[in-house]
Amino acid sequence: MLTAAGRLVLFYRGDNLTHPIGNTGKWREDRLRQHSISRALLTKYSGPAALSAALSFATTGAALAAASCQGPGAPTTTQTECETAILIPGNPLQSFDISWVDADRAEYYLADRANKGIDIIDTEHDTFKRRIGGFVGIVFNETMTAIDNNHSGPDGVVTHGRWLYAGDGDSTLKVFDLNTIPTPAPQILNTGGTTRVDEMALTTDGKLLIVANNAEDPPFATLFKANGDASPPSNVTKIIKITVDPAIIPAGFGLSIEQPAWEPKTQRFYTSIPIIANNPTGCNYGQIVTTPPTPITCDGGLLVTDPLHPAAVEGAFDPATNTGVVPLHACGPNRATVGPHQNLLLGCTPGNNPSNTTTLVINAETKNYANIGGITGSDEVWFNAGDKRYYTGYQTGRLEARQRGRARRDRRNKCPDRNHTAILRLAFGGSRLQAEPYLRSASVQQYCASPWRPQP
Repeated sequence: MLTAAGRLVLFYRGDNLTHPIGNTGKWREDRLRQHSISRALLTKYSGPAALSAALSFATTGAALAAASCQGPGAPTTTQTECETAILIPGNPLQSFDISWVDADRAEYYLADRANKGIDIIDTEHDTFKRRIGGFVGIVFNETMTAIDNNHSGPDGVVTHGRWLYAGDGDSTLKVFDLNTIPTPAPQILNTGGTTRVDEMALTTDGKLLIVANNAEDPPFATLFKANGDASPPSNVTKIIKITVDPAIIPAGFGLSIEQPAWEPKTQRFYTSIPIIANNPTGCNYGQIVTTPPTPITCDGGLLVTDPLHPAAVEGAFDPATNTGVVPLHACGPNRATVGPHQNLLLGCTPGNNPSNTTTLVINAETKNYANIGGITGSDEVWFNAGDKRYYTGYQTGRLEARQRGRARRDRRNKCPDRNHTAILRLAFGGSRLQAEPYLRSASVQQYCASPWRPQP
């Protein structure tokens, strides 16, 4: 989330963040493991060339600001207090993309375009560990006035065990062995496009991977056989390129596909589609050309993919096979995340359809759904299994935490205290990591509700 001060803020939660800490790094890693935080929510942002960035991990307590916390990039609000800072070497971080946390390895990964690599942070000792290079880096547009996100890299990043998978701006997937240092040359696989390999998702066992070329026109996904827990060398192979029926995603209008997510019970990948044609019938997906422009009125969809029986061209949803494109109501999603009881929360945004003013939860089995009012404009969303909450970074510059499933409550059955929220902050201005406790604030909203369950 980009704050008014120009900082990108990421949130995760703990169960009990108020006890005294001795070894804060070890405590933080214990918490990461205990609460199954396996991915950071990182909203993409490209800033001016003069700006640089700092990456901040949250801790607890009323820590005193150290000398390293002073200067460019230091917190300027009363909601956080810097505890320590970690310098990130290299060029100012003027452009970055997705980040990922692997709690088992105690490592945080950031797609750092400014330095043409994946930055690896040791989350146990709060130190910059190393950088894996070999990416295209920042690419500017033809007039050299803005960053060309569609051709810059790295982009999407995920890990499983010793293997790191990252997309690049030249339409390649790069696979690295994290256990061998120095890192050997990656296995490189081309998806056959001309733009970046962006969002991606792995199956639970790490044996299947789906990636999205979201900036192609028309967009497409690629399904790979991944390494799982295998030893080197990497032996990732392409299974199939997946497109969507042009009646659903017509070519020539800049339509895209976005974040995939794996749902283990149904054994399907679910991929967000921001806009699909004829949803509802006669809607505008960009084909109506007027002056001034006519607003987009088409809602989005959810692509359901069976990785064991993938189709080269996915069409309308088929309930018999649980595959194809599910049309959504009042939601043009950029992101998807899987929560309890096979429920997916989708990050809907008026950036795709101006009439979308809710967030949507849909059940993977029944396709029953509910629209949640008052939360809209989410780019990144995540379900944290540790505290049974969904997290969305939404348009008004706040984070929403919505409780689903069983979670600890006090005797009055109230929501857990908002002081139990921690922050992962990416701040522009200092090329360093900052550890900050989060103070209770009305800028973070939290809601509690009974578990979402499939309808009969």
